[in-house]
Amino acid sequence: MKEFKITENNSGIRLDKFMAKVMPSAKSSEIYKSLRKKKVRINGKHQDGAYRLTNGDIVQMYISDEFFGTEKSDYAWKTANPDISVIYEDSNIIVADKPSGMPSQDIDGNVDSLESRIRAYLYKKGEIDFDTSPVFIPSLCHRIDRNTSGLVIAAKNSAALRIINQKIKNKEIRKFYLCETEHTPKPLSGTIKGWLLKDEKQRKMFFYNHKINNSTYCETFYTTVRQGTPALVEAELMTGRTHQIRVCLSHVGCPLVGDIKYGAKFDGEQEFQHLTSHKLIFDFKTDSGILDYLKGKTITL
Repeated sequence: MKEFKITENNSGIRLDKFMAKVMPSAKSSEIYKSLRKKKVRINGKHQDGAYRLTNGDIVQMYISDEFFGTEKSDYAWKTANPDISVIYEDSNIIVADKPSGMPSQDIDGNVDSLESRIRAYLYKKGEIDFDTSPVFIPSLCHRIDRNTSGLVIAAKNSAALRIINQKIKNKEIRKFYLCETEHTPKPLSGTIKGWLLKDEKQRKMFFYNHKINNSTYCETFYTTVRQGTPALVEAELMTGRTHQIRVCLSHVGCPLVGDIKYGAKFDGEQEFQHLTSHKLIFDFKTDSGILDYLKGKTITL
């Protein structure tokens, strides 16, 4: 029999997901078989896989030891640079400013990503507890393109990760971007609606005014902050598609400065498109659980 005491880091995670973490050698069928045969108890009572664990719960699993693994303490991100620009932080989430050129998450084993830096930063502060089993590793709730800079949210515990992910899915977290465009949009504000389709060979998105093949709907609201050459435009994502702002503004004849891929002129110097995630509004309309205090909060660079 294995027994685990749930801490705040793992509070909010589904029982079946928790079992998958502590039983790395078990197939999903074996996990659900154990639940059906009532080999798992929470505080002495049987629960199904959908049960969400809470801080202080005692999980007892009457399951063969062969399925249980040991948590690794030598995570690669522990060697990452912990230097990050923290814009907001509390006990549940952290919002950092990702610089242009840095990937949001690790690529091909390279740990110099925003996510690894956030983990190294929190580990250095003593906020990642390797005495907890299983260890919850802080994770990004969303990503922005490598060459886009700005605000990214990471969760410090599983409950916060679940809530933020759901809020993003429900469009209850509004995301605003500032970008420089080569021309002033006409009209000065409006909504760009259409469908995006990725060309795998060219590794870019194409905009269509009607749905074709496997295209996905996109909607971007924009307003001009400063007219001129270049102009300064604020864009709000109504949907979250790859390269959405870049493609939409290029479609209306206003490619982002430096965005060669989508029609901008190359000036011999600019390396990245002028695009920054500069504002987040926590526009919660449904239950927010432990993050209810964030309702109505605005975070800006």
